[in-house]
Amino acid sequence: MRIRRKPGRLKERLSKSFPLPLRRRSNNPLNFTSMLPNMTTVLALCTGLSSVRFALLGQWEFAIIAIFASAIMDTMDGRLARYLGSTSRFGAELDSLSDFICFGVSPTLIIYLRSLHEWDGFGWIIALYFSACMALRLARFNTVSIEGDPHDWPETYFMGIPAPPGAILVLTPLIIDVAFAHHNIISHVTSPYVMTVTLILVGTMCISKVPTFSHKTIKIAPKYVPFVLIGVALVGGALFVEPWITLSAISIAYILTFPFSILKFRKEHLLPMRKQTLNSKNKQ
Repeated sequence: MRIRRKPGRLKERLSKSFPLPLRRRSNNPLNFTSMLPNMTTVLALCTGLSSVRFALLGQWEFAIIAIFASAIMDTMDGRLARYLGSTSRFGAELDSLSDFICFGVSPTLIIYLRSLHEWDGFGWIIALYFSACMALRLARFNTVSIEGDPHDWPETYFMGIPAPPGAILVLTPLIIDVAFAHHNIISHVTSPYVMTVTLILVGTMCISKVPTFSHKTIKIAPKYVPFVLIGVALVGGALFVEPWITLSAISIAYILTFPFSILKFRKEHLLPMRKQTLNSKNKQ
């Protein structure tokens, strides 16, 4: 006599045979508030991809603004998820895919349409280099978030340039061109030669292990808080008066922080590690 198993039990046994991350979640309705981080990520994706449309129309200012808006929303979605307690593996993967589209594909297409198309196939190869570097960086970030960091990288530093600042840095020549277009001060800043050097340098920095300051762990002493707020007010006013010149200055100022981050990282982490290694060798 053949015994028929109930479908519910068979489904339960099959679900238990899969690893925990692959099991389906319950069909309980989700709270609208818990969906806000993923909704922000989707909006960032749409905004970043819309920058390509502006570039196709020759509206370079709107293309740059769309990338900046996407970077702001990308910064917000993670904080929203942690604040609302709605972090998930799905949200992390969605955020990574959005980052690649917004900061690895869209800036590349903008630069190709603005400048590198003059070199035909070679210009496209340069554009692909930056996109490949950004994909490798995001893949490394996903691996570290799942498996952990074997190098025990300090939280006060990023390993290389993060994706949003990297996208803004490659657009810096275009931002400078827009800023001084009516001043006749700088010319040929968006030539294929300049854009090629920019893409290669920034792409290489994204996949490198060069330490850069992390804004997530910056601490400000109470006595400096008023001065910081005044500085923020001045920068905000400058953004309204001369937005493109201000954005160019912010990008250049960020680049100038790289030598200081390298020196500070070397002083805080590399030198103590070398001393410990030498002491252990001497004891042996």
